[in-house]
Amino acid sequence: MIAKWIARLFDALFGCRHSRYSFPVTVRRVVSRPQAAALTGTYVACLDCGKEFAYDWKEMKVITSPEQYREDLVKATQRELAKHAA
Repeated sequence: MIAKWIARLFDALFGCRHSRYSFPVTVRRVVSRPQAAALTGTYVACLDCGKEFAYDWKEMKVITSPEQYREDLVKATQRELAKHAA
């Protein structure tokens, strides 16, 4: 746990800024899907360090926080359901 925190701190101070991304790639096969594509089925890779990030085609943006993305989806779904129920 502490090692993970130290690694995050080190990356924040000296790591890649992830400012250049590949074109979004959509993976159709679930069997060999990269972890980054598990959330939306589409991912991009940093061209400098190779780290992969989930990508949202509808919003046309990179998802840097999967937890926040899931929370936003739940809130949006709840708003839609409330709108249709009224």
